[in-house]
This record gives sequence, structure tokens and C-alpha cells, in this order.
Amino acid sequence: MIPFATPSKGQPYDVMAPAAVRAALADAGITLERVQQGYAGYVYGDSTSGQRALYQVGATGIPIVNVNNNCSTGSSALYLARQAVASGVADCVLAFGFEQMERGALQIRWPDRQSPLADFMEIAEAKNGVSEAPFAAQLFGAAGAEYAERWGTRPETFARISVKARAHAANNPFAVFRGAVTVDEVLASPRIFGPLTRLQCCPPTCGAAAAVIVSEEFAAAHGLRADVAIVAQAMTTDNASTFDGDLGRLVGYDMTQRAADEVYEAGGVDPADIRVVELHDCFTTNELLSYEALRLTPEGTAEKFILDGDNTYGGRVVTNPSGGLLSKGHPLGATGLAQCAELTWQLRGEAGPRQVDGVTLALQHNIGLGGAAVVTLYEKVGA
Repeated sequence: MIPFATPSKGQPYDVMAPAAVRAALADAGITLERVQQGYAGYVYGDSTSGQRALYQVGATGIPIVNVNNNCSTGSSALYLARQAVASGVADCVLAFGFEQMERGALQIRWPDRQSPLADFMEIAEAKNGVSEAPFAAQLFGAAGAEYAERWGTRPETFARISVKARAHAANNPFAVFRGAVTVDEVLASPRIFGPLTRLQCCPPTCGAAAAVIVSEEFAAAHGLRADVAIVAQAMTTDNASTFDGDLGRLVGYDMTQRAADEVYEAGGVDPADIRVVELHDCFTTNELLSYEALRLTPEGTAEKFILDGDNTYGGRVVTNPSGGLLSKGHPLGATGLAQCAELTWQLRGEAGPRQVDGVTLALQHNIGLGGAAVVTLYEKVGA
């Protein structure tokens, strides 16, 4: 991946994406000519932007598929690339994602037609009324408020997640926000919606990331390192339960849990085996909900999990050692592949001061409203 940046400091997508692709190819030890397919993830851009981006590295005539699945776009591209290799259709596939974002909160781009999130907003507004707050903050903020009412979670607990994110990002040169914040500073920042304040919301971000996925046979034939493997992966979309009125389920709780359960079963692991996870912390409220959806802690215990320090170094599972979306940043199309990069570095022991000790398994969680959830389990080969 490349260093992420705020929109005022970001580069054009056809500069960022090629830089990430070149870095991934160099890391893999191959040239673009070896790549048989490409999957390009982005949300805000014209059709075939993936071709434009990859052509800056080289025009090799391979199939290039453009992918858009809201905030899970990068992981959706990774999912398709892995499927192509696993099926035997290809032996060497490139997944890359990028986003050239504008300042400010996400907006509905096509007001002249029905929004794919119309049903989501209708349910949220029926419970909380119409608000001028950004739509994503309304949804995730309302879900956090409902959880807090059910379990008695204090505002300070949500704020602690932002403090933790900044502390982790301080050791990540790729992160946007690396300066420390306190609980009081987080709570004193402008109120957005429900328990969410500005410092509990991920920033609009520009960035790019990429991964090369190969078969074991291809790696052996070309002398490539094969020390990190995807051992299980699942993508889920909404069930009827999403729309039953529970706001946690509305923002992906059930999608996440089903995907995670599929991955745990396919990988033959227990959630207790996981020591590091990059999860989708677009807002502090969603990080808290995701602890339970991923079964990292039992239902209703997320506050204790946080207060006991079980979500950081020295605790049970280090969540978002990169700083996560909250501090590393959230360029929608690149986020899932940046999570992939961080976990690959963790499993290789190459994460520097962010390194989690003794990592042999790593879990990735990426969601997009509307909806799609992708959960991926990585393993250190030969551990």
C-alpha cells in the first residue's frame, strides 16, 4: 500500500493505484506480464477507471474487472481474485483498490433515482426521526445508541476506541492521523449523531493498496515466497433479519457473524485462536459491535472487553494494529486491501513497532452497507 492522505493532500487515482501495484509486484517478485487477471476496486470513479490505473503500469491485454461494493470494495476484489486462483482458472491474479475522495462526509451520488440504502434509512428514521447528520453516521450512530441503551455502555467506552486507534497508528507511517488523543478530547469534539463525536468517525481518505494472489504451484515454479496463505474466506449479503428493526443488524451484525462463522468452520479455528484482527471500524460504534459479531467476546460484554484492555497489545486480541479506518484512514476501494497488507506484514513479522508477538493466524473483516461483508482468515505457512 501507499501512505494514505486526506483529500487536500491526496494524489490522483491514476498515480496512487499504479504506485501500490508496483509495490505489490515488487514485493511478490514478479512483473505485470506474469499476472493473468486483475480486479480493480473503487467506489467514486467512472467506469473502467481500473483499466486507466493499471495501464499506467502496463497494458498487457489481461481481463480487468471493476468492482464496487461500497466500503467492502477492496475485500470484494480480493475475494474475486482468490476465487479465480482457487478455482484453477488462473494461477496469478492481481487485486488492487484505490479511492480519490473529496472532503466531507459521504453523500448519495444519484439523487434522481432510488438509493440502494433507502430501506436502511427508512428503518433508522422511523426509530430516530429525520436528521441532517451524514447518512452513515446516522446509521452507525443509531446502532451504537441502541446497543448502549440495551447494555448500559458508557460514552467513554466508545471514546476509548478512538484513543486506542490513535495509539496504534502512531507506529504506522502509512496512517493519516498519528497524533495521540485523550478520552476527554474525543468526547469534547463536535457531536455528530448518537454517541458519535467527530473524533469517533473515520476521515475521508485518498489512497491505494494491492495484493498478488498466486497458487502454491505457481509460487513453487517461480521461486516466490509463500509464507502467508488465505486459508478461508467468506462473503455474505443481507438476510431478512437485517430489516427486522434491530439497528445493529441494520449495519451488518448478522452479515458479519455469518461470514465469520463460515470462516471459522472452514479454517478449523476457534475465535479464541485469533490474536490479531483488522476489523471495520468506520465508526467507534461499529468496532464495538464487531467485537461481538466476530465472536471475539460474548454478546453484551464488549465494554468489559475494552476496559480490560483485551482489544490492544497485552490483551487477548490486538484489534487494528494499523490504526484502523479511524486513524489509518478509509479510502473505500483500498481499505480491504490495506487490511490485507497489514495482516500479511504481521504474519511475516515485518510490522516493526506494531508487531504483535507470536502471530500465526490473522482475521480480516470489511463491510459495506447495502450490503456486503467479507471475512478472511490468513495463516503463517509452516508455523
